[in-house]
Amino acid sequence: MWLGPALKVPYRGVLHWNWRWILDYSGGQMTDWAGHHIDIANWGAGLENTGPVEISGFGVYPPEGIYNAPVEYDFICKYANGIEMRVANASRTEKGMGTVWHGDLGWIYTNRNGVLQASDPKILDEVIGENEIHLYKSEDHWKNFIDCIHSGNPTISPIESAYRAISVGLLGEIAMTTGETIKWDPEKEEIIGNPRASRLLGRPYRQPWKLPAV
Repeated sequence: MWLGPALKVPYRGVLHWNWRWILDYSGGQMTDWAGHHIDIANWGAGLENTGPVEISGFGVYPPEGIYNAPVEYDFICKYANGIEMRVANASRTEKGMGTVWHGDLGWIYTNRNGVLQASDPKILDEVIGENEIHLYKSEDHWKNFIDCIHSGNPTISPIESAYRAISVGLLGEIAMTTGETIKWDPEKEEIIGNPRASRLLGRPYRQPWKLPAV
């Protein structure tokens, strides 16, 4: 059951939890956290329905053993509107785990523990105008999901924004694996002009596994 369609290897009892450090099953900590932090970064920057056009960076990988996911990572995503997003493990950033937005008037930082800081605390006292962007508020993701089934309203985390968050992490993984700058078409969802990198967008399934056509 652990293997799924991945390559067949002998069973190891240490895989529970630690499977995420093996690239056959996961992308390591970076893709593990992509859904928790990149989605917030996208949301705050208005990027939740698009993707980067260029990705470059590097990863530090274990020198030996069965675990081969990057233990450190640092990559830059450039977007068509000029925004740049840096994704890095906590020890490589000034604020550690969380999300920082940098703008003309300073920066705002938040994390999943409720911390909210700014370069100037007065920024946090500003009142959002009636015609300005007001974010969707949800105190309970599970309840929100059930409520939206009944109401037909979009959930706090719709599938498109979830996909756009994890795809940033996966494209960063490809850039680190190849050591190349990746050009990406976020509309066609294709890597441009790099067949080697394009092959990493998918992987062959071990027989008899098949991905059914929908």
